Amino acid sequence: MESFRKVIKGWLGKVLLILFLTPLALVGIEGYFGGGNKADVAKTVNGQDISKKDLENLTKTYKEQYLSLVKGDETLLNQSYIQENALNTLIARSLLLQQAEKLGISLSDAQIEQMLAQQPSFQENGKFSETLYSNYLRSVGMTSQALIASLRQDHALKMLTSSVVDTALVSKHDLQQVAVLQTEQRTLHLASIKLDEYKKNISVTNQEIADYYNAHKNSFKQIASVDVDYIVVSPSQITTAPAAVTEAELQQAYSTFVENQKKDAKRNVKHILITLDNRTDAQALKLANDVYAKIQAGTSFSQAAQQYSDDTSSKANGGLVDAYQPGVFSADFDQAVQSLKNGQISKPVKTQYGYHIIQVETAQQNVPSFEAEKARLTAELQKSKAANAYSDTINRLNEMVVSSDALDSVAQEVKGSKVEALNGVTVGTQHPLLSQASVKAKLFSDDVKNGDRNASTNIQLANGDTIWVKVRNYHAAGVKPLAAATAQVRAKLIEDKAFKAAQAKIQTILNDFKTQPAAQVVAKSGLRFENAGVFARSQGLKREIERTAFSLSAPKAGMWSVAATKLPDEMVVVAVSDVNSKAVDALNPEQLQELNKLYQRFRGQQELDDYTQYLKSHAKIK
Repeated sequence: MESFRKVIKGWLGKVLLILFLTPLALVGIEGYFGGGNKADVAKTVNGQDISKKDLENLTKTYKEQYLSLVKGDETLLNQSYIQENALNTLIARSLLLQQAEKLGISLSDAQIEQMLAQQPSFQENGKFSETLYSNYLRSVGMTSQALIASLRQDHALKMLTSSVVDTALVSKHDLQQVAVLQTEQRTLHLASIKLDEYKKNISVTNQEIADYYNAHKNSFKQIASVDVDYIVVSPSQITTAPAAVTEAELQQAYSTFVENQKKDAKRNVKHILITLDNRTDAQALKLANDVYAKIQAGTSFSQAAQQYSDDTSSKANGGLVDAYQPGVFSADFDQAVQSLKNGQISKPVKTQYGYHIIQVETAQQNVPSFEAEKARLTAELQKSKAANAYSDTINRLNEMVVSSDALDSVAQEVKGSKVEALNGVTVGTQHPLLSQASVKAKLFSDDVKNGDRNASTNIQLANGDTIWVKVRNYHAAGVKPLAAATAQVRAKLIEDKAFKAAQAKIQTILNDFKTQPAAQVVAKSGLRFENAGVFARSQGLKREIERTAFSLSAPKAGMWSVAATKLPDEMVVVAVSDVNSKAVDALNPEQLQELNKLYQRFRGQQELDDYTQYLKSHAKIK
């Protein structure tokens, strides 16, 4: 523990706090310590600022999470919703942290230090390792004071949220009801009545259409869509003779290959660090220059590192920085590393940590000979020349499209290509070409929204093909005008009238099911019921049928509970002949315990949300 305290209180006192995050925060909290000024404030919660930088960081993280769900297609994201969600999360976090402080929920410095020291990532052979810890900390920018403050804050949040979420009360009665809802089984019988015959004699007036439209405008909202023409050209359609490769080109390619091999060679980076701890800048620089002079006079770098370096994690190894990566120290440090030749030693370089004397050693490499690489380089050059020829052809075609504002100029030049058309394309349309993000970015660009109907420049597709698009019409998001919605309203009204007519025709039969045995009613009804089977909730039934089936009361013996529901172009009579609520008895103790945990967690999250809303309702948020 003492070795840990040394590290945490020294110049290396920083850590990536994501190790200790609560689910509420979702992201690393380095952004919460960005400082910032009043001009950078996004919101103020009871006098505590939420910076724009914090909001940007969390919005970016949420955006990355959503992008992973839509396979990187940014056009499918609702940017304003994501930012609003991020802001609400930060407000909730701020309110809960303020409440935790009022309640005195906190960890001591000793508890925080012990918690970090016990992290498996920082242990070697079961003990805290300064080397592992130090190597990890170099790449992050948090002081030891900020580390302790942030850990204390983060765990206060965790303890407060856990005290709400983990202590929600769930009664046996509540659990039994949930279990019954999840396991209840119903035996269903379905009869279908097609509505086509009922629609034949139904008419709808213009006034009825207008009245329905005005009463249900929200039902006619539409997302933005475009009517588009497009044409595609693939490399296989552009026939060119195999490109010849000259000896001079091969020699140049080999030289580049050798240069890259040397550039990519493994480099061991060593440094001697002179910190400003208990020294002024001038004192640290003088000592660094003195050490550099001693090395130049004959002292080995390893000896100098062991004697003078303040980096406790590397001095014992001759100053070797394990697993060095650019960005560990600073851009100036990285620039010095890149400029040093094998075995060369730099003059003192200043970073935020102090002054570094740097040595780079490059591992010996066996570079393949020209003859060994000739076949591969020839193939690569031929492939590159073919790609360049294709690119030249595309550029020529592109000039034709742009100058003529017509896609058919491509069809005239490239055999096998033709102009295609598609109407009503939205950002969610699944199409092998038009749904690619690069294409949608053009189809739904601000220029198109503002009236641009010119043919696009060429767009590269994921498979290497090239596409040009030309938007003919842009339909803005919003409520469809009556003229555009008339056909849809007419179809809806006819469907509704047909359903009512069909329902009126069988209403007597539906009523009979309430008072007479099911077999007797079925025999005289003329309806053909099919035994659909036994279902629990969420077992593949169509939504309308499931909603109807599980809203019906349990029937008496020999009776059916019956109701009608509407599907497109048909009415379905849904009958329940049996309700088995005893399926819950088949749950074993482990399943009941798991259900209890899930329900308790759900209730706990509800209570935490309610608690947060209560705090928000009493907060001053500006």
